Amino acid sequence: QVQVVQSGGGLVQAGGSLRLSCAASGRTFSSYAMGWFRQAPGKEREFVATISSGGGITYYADSVKGRFAISRDNAKNAVYLQMNSLKPEDTAVYYCAATSSVSTSSHEYPYWGQGTQVTVSS
Repeated sequence: QVQVVQSGGGLVQAGGSLRLSCAASGRTFSSYAMGWFRQAPGKEREFVATISSGGGITYYADSVKGRFAISRDNAKNAVYLQMNSLKPEDTAVYYCAATSSVSTSSHEYPYWGQGTQVTVSS
């Protein structure tokens, strides 16, 4: 199992940047693919980005491609989501999650962080 604790959320103006982090516990962290998801009020949880266990494969939702970047540092058991050129529509609770292989489906992720609020003002 892996435990995931998130940090880095907050309030930012449109066009600004924010970096989200996952601090993950577990000796087998390097074997997990990681993903970021988000959920806005009244909307379904949606895929944002995922990265393979070694960091060599990444996928992004079309809505964030070119603006967000997922990365990982297995030596630190950490995963990051760098968010640039933020838009008000990016406002949501963001979740970090772990799974066995890269996937865009939240149902494939058994381990989840607690979520962190990201609010982008106009």
